[in-house]
Amino acid sequence: MAKAMHSFKAYPSDKEVAKAADALVSQHPCLREPGSQCGWYGWKTSLKFKMGNYRLKLSRSGCEEVAVNSGKRSQSNQESECPHSNIKKARRAEVNYLPNFPKGENAESLEKQRLQIIEEVSKTERNHGLIERLMQSTFALRRKQIVVDNPSQPVKSFLEKWPALRLESQIAAEFHRITNISLKNKFYAELDKHTLQLLAVYRQKAARTGKAAEALRRIFSAYDRLEPNDINNRRTAALRGLPVYLREDDSLFFKMWNTEEVDEPDIADSAVALVSMVNGDSSSTVQFDPAGFAIALEGDIVLRDICRLADAFLLMFGLIYALHLDYPKELTHTFNFIQKVLLGLVDSKPLAPRLLSLKNDLLIKE
Repeated sequence: MAKAMHSFKAYPSDKEVAKAADALVSQHPCLREPGSQCGWYGWKTSLKFKMGNYRLKLSRSGCEEVAVNSGKRSQSNQESECPHSNIKKARRAEVNYLPNFPKGENAESLEKQRLQIIEEVSKTERNHGLIERLMQSTFALRRKQIVVDNPSQPVKSFLEKWPALRLESQIAAEFHRITNISLKNKFYAELDKHTLQLLAVYRQKAARTGKAAEALRRIFSAYDRLEPNDINNRRTAALRGLPVYLREDDSLFFKMWNTEEVDEPDIADSAVALVSMVNGDSSSTVQFDPAGFAIALEGDIVLRDICRLADAFLLMFGLIYALHLDYPKELTHTFNFIQKVLLGLVDSKPLAPRLLSLKNDLLIKE
């Protein structure tokens, strides 16, 4: 039973263990506890201990995902951290959080492949098939470096070691390696499914009073002058209006860069930013058709000349997963909506009330 549970998640939550205990007694009624209201409470406690013992065995056998949390404070190791502090485990429904090295490979052999990736990416005519194979085989090394060895290293430094993560194709591929989900297909399928409903909900709020309503009216003022049946315009309006509707401050996230006036955008105060690149008039705060978009992480332009806002959004999301970054504090609800509602990556934390309300509004209107 512990092995089956571990195949889904190494560190299940209390609710998930309870579901497993309920399934156990439902499948085998003879195990139901007499006198217990639910019939499985004792089994839930037992399964927690079984999972702990199973993780200990896996740790001793070299399973990296649980071995990274072993060696905590004990009688023989009293200087280490407390057993329950700084546990490294999947936070955002990652499926392949910290895999072992491929069979027959070690850190030295994978390091040679990393250097080969750098050499291939630097070429004018790249062999994308070779880059894909090398990135797949070195995935475990990247996760170890970014989760265990040096989780606080600057993004710029990490991308210098792994320049292929500046390629759009590899950002999507890395997201798939971590979550087993096709980033582009899933993101656009769910966004297009909810776009009309989102815009309808935004318009209802825009008809009211307040700062959020005023900001939404500015977005619709620009949107209503455009072709209404253009899918890219609808996507842009839906994504730009999302943080406003959720009452979040997006001033540090959405940036404007007039490339004719300054050589570099003002992104020093933004850990994560989407930059609209405009040529000429930059008076409008909402740009539906700029010259392009750029992604900035920790003051460094990671990608530029992205055609559409929706493309920039999904690449930004892929980079956050690939680089093991935190969501921007000012836009926690926005990114959680994309993760849990659009991409279906549900973790152990419940939806915030405002997200649950928006999700219910979308389901009612379908």
